[in-house]
Order: sequence, then C-alpha cells, then structure tokens
Amino acid sequence: MAESAGKPEGLSVFFPAYNDSGTIASMVIRAVQAATALTSDYEIIVVNDGSSDATPQIVDELARTYPRVRAVHHPQNRGYGGALQTGIRAATKDLIFYTDGDAQYDPAEVSALWAKMTPEADLVNGYKISRSDPLHRIVIGRLYHHIVSVLFGLSVRDVDCDFRLMRRSIFERIDLEKTSGVICLEMMKKIEDAGFRIVEVPVHHYHRAFGKSQFFNVPRIVKTGVDVMRLWYELVIRRTHLREGAPSLAARGSDRACSSPPRT
Repeated sequence: MAESAGKPEGLSVFFPAYNDSGTIASMVIRAVQAATALTSDYEIIVVNDGSSDATPQIVDELARTYPRVRAVHHPQNRGYGGALQTGIRAATKDLIFYTDGDAQYDPAEVSALWAKMTPEADLVNGYKISRSDPLHRIVIGRLYHHIVSVLFGLSVRDVDCDFRLMRRSIFERIDLEKTSGVICLEMMKKIEDAGFRIVEVPVHHYHRAFGKSQFFNVPRIVKTGVDVMRLWYELVIRRTHLREGAPSLAARGSDRACSSPPRT
C-alpha cells in the first residue's frame, strides 16, 4: 500500500454519472484497482443522476459484484451540481476524490494527487496537460476560464478540471448550493476564500469515446453565463458565504431523496 505517515488513509471515490452506460463500468473497475494500490480503507460511489440509458442497471450490477462499490440513484435528473453534492455527502472517508463518469480522465492518475496530499495540503487540484476536445470547445473553455478567473479572483490554473482530491473536512466549513455545472466555480471560490491550501497537479485529458457533452450548445452556454453572473453577485459582491454562521454542506446531512439498492 502507498499509505504514508500522517496522511488519513481512508479514501472515498465517487463518480457523478448521467447516461454514461458505455464508460462507467470501466471507470469503476479502474478506480477499484487504483484505490486498492493506495489504501486498504476505500469506497467507490456512483451517483446515477436520473440516467435514461442503462447506467442504473450497470451501476447496480457493479455494486453487487464489488463489495466496496455503492450505487446511489437520483430518481430524476438534478444536474451536475446536484450529483456532486450527493457524492460529497455520501462519502464517509477522510479524503474524497471525484471525476466524471465519461472517461475523459483516467482514475488511475489519482495516485499523482494522492502523492501530493501532504499535511500541508487540503485540496489537490488537477489541471489538464492538454485538452482533447474539438477546437470550438477548447476555445470556449479557455475563454470561460479566463473570464471567471478575473471575475472571481481565482488563482488555480484550471477551475473546470473535474479531477480533485479533497479533505472531507472542507465541507464542514463551506456549503455548495448550485445544481448546474457552475458548482465547480462555486466550490473553488469558496475553498480559496476560506483559506484552504491548494496544490495543483497536471493530469491527462482524453477524447470522449461515448456519448456527447451536455454543455456545449447555445441555450446551455447562455444559461451558464446567467448562472455565473448570479454566482458572482453572491460570492464577490454580497460575500454571504464569509459571514459568521454560514451553513456547511456537511451540516445538511444525508440526501434522503437518493436511494441505494440493497446489497446481495
């Protein structure tokens, strides 16, 4: 095992999954292998966000096959942010790692983040070495990162890289409210403002082999722009998240609207 002195050994890995039937099984199996190499105390959670394909059946079968795998289902789609909130609340270990279920990142690279999770770090944030997407998505992604970095005063290299290893204790101090994709922006802004220590690690990004992005269409981009400006007003102008007594995600408890299938 790759456990090191002073490092909490428990690891929760979770995947938000929406219509990822072509990739989620390989992602989970890869995560089981990677987590086993790092610690004896781990769990793998798949948050099925109301998928309309075979994702629910596949993750239930994974949960029956692998004792450390747990399936959590949203009866209806709640959006990427809703799935992220559920995954964080469902995690029970000291460290939480998450990435998407669409296989554009390799779960095995969690080992690179794990190596940098020292007592002096609270979050190890991946950043894409090179984005493997069509040109228009690369351009839009770079514009988005530049704009939000300036608007929100962020210092991280890649606010939208969904490949993160975090201490669960972070969410005893911050709350997450957004249900759309801007939750990543909300999370990184609140984490930076709370003074948590961030380390960054390069990770590989791969072409999407199955399905298509739910984000890159004109109505979704317009909605994201509106969400970003609302979030900017809340976090930069009003700064309510910094007020004494602000709620935390952990304080909201478990998500009773989600269901886990019985283990057999």
